[in-house]
Amino acid sequence: MPQPRESGSGPGDRAPLPSARPAGLAPGLVDRYGRRATDMRLSLTDKCNLRCTYCMPAEGLEWLAKQAVMTAEEIVRIVRVGVDHLGVRELRLTGGEPLVRADLIDIISALRKAHPELPISMTTNGVGLDKKAAALKSAGLSRINVSLDSLHEETFAQLTRRPFLDRVLAGVDAAWAAGLGPVKLNAVLMRGINDEESPSLLAWALERGYELRFIEQMPLDADHGWTRRNMITAAEIRELLSVDYVLGPDPRARDGAPAERFEVRRRDTGSGDATGPVLGTVGIIASVTEPFCSDCRRTRITAEGKIMSCLFSREEFDLLGHLRAGATDQQLAERWQDAMWLKPKAHGMEHVGLDAPDFVQPDRSMSAIGG
Repeated sequence: MPQPRESGSGPGDRAPLPSARPAGLAPGLVDRYGRRATDMRLSLTDKCNLRCTYCMPAEGLEWLAKQAVMTAEEIVRIVRVGVDHLGVRELRLTGGEPLVRADLIDIISALRKAHPELPISMTTNGVGLDKKAAALKSAGLSRINVSLDSLHEETFAQLTRRPFLDRVLAGVDAAWAAGLGPVKLNAVLMRGINDEESPSLLAWALERGYELRFIEQMPLDADHGWTRRNMITAAEIRELLSVDYVLGPDPRARDGAPAERFEVRRRDTGSGDATGPVLGTVGIIASVTEPFCSDCRRTRITAEGKIMSCLFSREEFDLLGHLRAGATDQQLAERWQDAMWLKPKAHGMEHVGLDAPDFVQPDRSMSAIGG
């Protein structure tokens, strides 16, 4: 896999990064555009037991060597630096697939012990969740997001290249029963495959009290087959849902969240107006066509301890190497701050034309970055 370049020096060198932060800034993970990162996304592994077409190639990827991946102790320390030194207020554990880590329960237990009040969520594909949901809750996990692109076995298998729909649905039910709510479902719509299923998928989620979020396909597939022309846009998603539902603004503030939420009411077949009570909410994450970069509050740590200031960045900054070389918590915090100071103003895709001839995808796929 091509490796993203790093600005600055090698893993053991604690030299400052280029364009280092000026002196006198307020503490925390601030950047040049006044944003402050308080939402930490930390990848536990690059491995996954699905092969979703919008993320991984059919034969998978070359996995990171075991010694390159953060240990449980290193994860706990990096989170401690983020929370205690840098103002991180929310943690999301991602992958790859977090459930494939044998020490997942131990990691969550240690994080909860260190940070009793920290919201800790996890994004998973749900395979095997039915067997671990109760233990995850007991260990201290706050809530969960499950990827679910289709309720039809054939479509699910086409998208994930695995016949595991029943296992995912069992995992969603188990998460709800364990109290890992609100349970949120993430769905990526692919043109001509599952886009027409969007209203029925929403109906299914509303009936069960789950919050569904549709996500625009992002240029983070390992096959680099993404095109701006072929992706289902947020505007198209709203149009697909409007056949059966009326979407109204959610009165809650978005507050830096990636999803724009809408209250959902059923559409009267006669008048076309909204009818009846609010059935629930639906979210749309429009990273490509309606980007929310100006209010981005996320900082990302990959499974091998690299800092990514933006999901679409082609630059990464080593943190784990510095930790293993003996850096103090304060030195790690300063390294992290320097990296986030260089966060780009925006990912730039909002200016990309339909054919996107000049857009260069990141070298890594979503599974290797951590969503």
